[in-house]
Amino acid sequence: MRLRLVVFDCDGVLVDSEHIAARVTAECLAELGWDITPRDCMALFTGMTMETARPLIEARVGTLPPSWLKRLSARSAEAHRTETTPIPGAPDMLRAVNALGLPWRVASNSRRPSMEVKFLSAGLTELVGDRFHSVTDGHRGKPEPDLYLAAAAAGGANPGECLVVEDSLTGVLAARAAGMACLGFAPHDDGAVLCEAGAYLVRDLAELPPIFATAVRHGVAHALEARP
Repeated sequence: MRLRLVVFDCDGVLVDSEHIAARVTAECLAELGWDITPRDCMALFTGMTMETARPLIEARVGTLPPSWLKRLSARSAEAHRTETTPIPGAPDMLRAVNALGLPWRVASNSRRPSMEVKFLSAGLTELVGDRFHSVTDGHRGKPEPDLYLAAAAAGGANPGECLVVEDSLTGVLAARAAGMACLGFAPHDDGAVLCEAGAYLVRDLAELPPIFATAVRHGVAHALEARP
């Protein structure tokens, strides 16, 4: 099928925010007695909703205090408001997708207010507009397929006409569960985990517009098979 819609993950694909979230989460967990590094937080929790992460945390520290999640959210929002930047090449890549006339949307496990803060800090608010979907819109979070199916419905595309760009195993599993082909964005490692889950590896966002252009003309499967 020819490509009719691209769906991007947010954190780690469009905005460089995951290291910020990991640092703040590590700081808040340290206050509960869990001496965990930001690197370990990224390895454990990247791509998860807090509802999914909560049992893992409580297995280590016990029942979370009622105010802990609210405090984590507030501290994360403040850090993202001043520190979040775009992933290198993201603005130019999105403009190139617009130049192709190809519709695109964003789907994330992040909460909607958090996404808005990140887009503003990264200078992407005008580019993204209102075409994003959040777990707080009433959808089950990844690895369930709901967010990607909601994006497809909003974009008027069937799953087979969509191409997802993800950087986490959780997200790749969600895309595949939705029946969508997935590009696994791995700028810092070999991307083996993403590829084993069914994604096709890309290392630089500049690779995406030519892939999309081929997928529009010749179909998603052809574009993925024809990658250099």
